[in-house]
Amino acid sequence: MPERAPKILGTGLVALDLVVSADPDSPVRSWAGGTCGNVLSILAWLGWDAYPIARLNDDAAAARVKADFKRWGVHLDLADCGPAANTPIIVQQIKASSSGGSTHRFSWSCLRCGGWLPSFKPITRHVVDHVVPYIPETSVYFFDRVSRGALDLATRASEGGAVVMFEPSGRGDEKLFKEALGLAHIVKYADQRMADLAASDGSGNLRLEIQTLGSEGLRFRLPRNRRNPGWRTLNAAPAPDVRDSCGSGDWCTAGILSKLASRGVDTLDTASVTSVTTALKFGQELAAWNCAFEGARGGMYAQSQAVAVRPDLFLPAASPAATQHVDNSPAADLVSCPRCDAA
Repeated sequence: MPERAPKILGTGLVALDLVVSADPDSPVRSWAGGTCGNVLSILAWLGWDAYPIARLNDDAAAARVKADFKRWGVHLDLADCGPAANTPIIVQQIKASSSGGSTHRFSWSCLRCGGWLPSFKPITRHVVDHVVPYIPETSVYFFDRVSRGALDLATRASEGGAVVMFEPSGRGDEKLFKEALGLAHIVKYADQRMADLAASDGSGNLRLEIQTLGSEGLRFRLPRNRRNPGWRTLNAAPAPDVRDSCGSGDWCTAGILSKLASRGVDTLDTASVTSVTTALKFGQELAAWNCAFEGARGGMYAQSQAVAVRPDLFLPAASPAATQHVDNSPAADLVSCPRCDAA
């Protein structure tokens, strides 16, 4: 009997990414995105059963997100939990820099009317009963935004033996944020945003705390390691071809989970310092590899070219059906803006 694939449930930012290339002749790419959306899509590509828990409705942006999820084998059973909300849209504009590289910026405003595009809406508590039947045999529960519903699910998943990973982009509600830190087995955050977080205080579930340092690499600590619970530093993996660094943190997260949490918290608890270090280095290598492509997950769409960039990583090539979604329409015409629609 074949071994079952690891399973991840995740909630948080699931959005439509509109990627505007630095090449003016390149069409706009529209992909499922957001931290949660990217991490689950990458793990599905790596062979996991991935279930995003979201509030996608029937708007045009949701249709694109769902189609892209399906392309990679992401399960949509929990993607349209009610109450439905407008799908968040993020415009990523890549521009060539004077140094010969590139820079990117994100926009949350409509390219036609200038109004705000739909923003993130967290899942509500009433989805918990709907999600609970999916928790058995879950290896990882991932979340990047705090809400009562997200934390209730984190508690249930932890009780079921799943690794709970929290990757905050901000603090939000301070009480819920503190509760999230106490529930998580793995916490990962960027020093540019939360240098003073210091998630480990010796209490709670925390097994691994990761602070990313941009081009300087990362540092991590294992609070339950009695011999050495302090910080250890890993230099960044070299990225010889840098076209766009967007999404590299999501690749790092997916790589870590793929090596360290495939069988839930038991895998994490029995991991040696060497195993943890190996998993972190693999995540860093994926992050560096990702820099060779435009967009948060551009390498997944480049088929054989993606594997050729780093054949030593043994990454899966995209199937012929998994071609990237491009649209020759002007970028503004791809945006589903409720304000424009109402007008």
